[in-house]
Amino acid sequence: MTQPKHAHAIELATVPNLRDLGGWVTADGRKVQTGRVYRSTELHRLAGDDRTKFEELGITLIFDLRTAAERQAAPDPNLPGVTDVPLDVLADSATAIPAHLNAVLADPAMVAKANEALGGGKAESLIEGTYRQIVTLPSARAAYRKFYEELAEPSTSGAALFHCTTGKDRTGWATATFLTVLGVSRDEVFEDYLLTNDELIPALHPIFAAFEKAGGDPDVLSALLGVRREYLEGAFDEMAKEFGDIDGYFTKGLGLDASVPEKLRERYLEQ
Repeated sequence: MTQPKHAHAIELATVPNLRDLGGWVTADGRKVQTGRVYRSTELHRLAGDDRTKFEELGITLIFDLRTAAERQAAPDPNLPGVTDVPLDVLADSATAIPAHLNAVLADPAMVAKANEALGGGKAESLIEGTYRQIVTLPSARAAYRKFYEELAEPSTSGAALFHCTTGKDRTGWATATFLTVLGVSRDEVFEDYLLTNDELIPALHPIFAAFEKAGGDPDVLSALLGVRREYLEGAFDEMAKEFGDIDGYFTKGLGLDASVPEKLRERYLEQ
């Protein structure tokens, strides 16, 4: 396997932005266990040697955070011994950009519209709005509730992985809340989040080239396909405004039992 650019990254050409969430150190000096929880982009291109390497990670539980339409357009492969859990985070949003990225990029007629509709900082503003929706949408709260119920008491042994389409927005919030509830500092949560710009964007150069050739503004595409600190800041701000802190988000926002955060810490931190 190619040496990753970052300690948390696992380089598979067909699954960019694949990372192990282990290794981060918490405020009390404990460390998140490695080889237990992974994040990634969609998996439909997984094949050949990459598939073999992926199977060697020991993943037995995959949470798919995409919409039903996204899953139908690019279904996850059938992997032996793996339980797939569909969790449609954005089911209650008809306008969220992350759920429609593939459609936008696949339609050349959308390029000119994208320049007009999303240029001049509009893309950034819209995506930050989506992050705030991810915190409060009923479908998002139901999806993340199921996600954490399953992580706290998994129905299978082995490692877990969660992903959306590009592995940065719905997946980014899942990662941010997971690391936060384990006790990882906010600075390191943002460090993990911003790694997407290093791990994903280089793999998308052909998309950038085609978009620009069709007259698209690369800054617009960068805002759509990359991550910005203000996106995640918007989600944390919404969480604080609606639920107070991470424990309030888990209990009041997701409706989880108050014991779930401690169960997660017992299961995924080195003791």
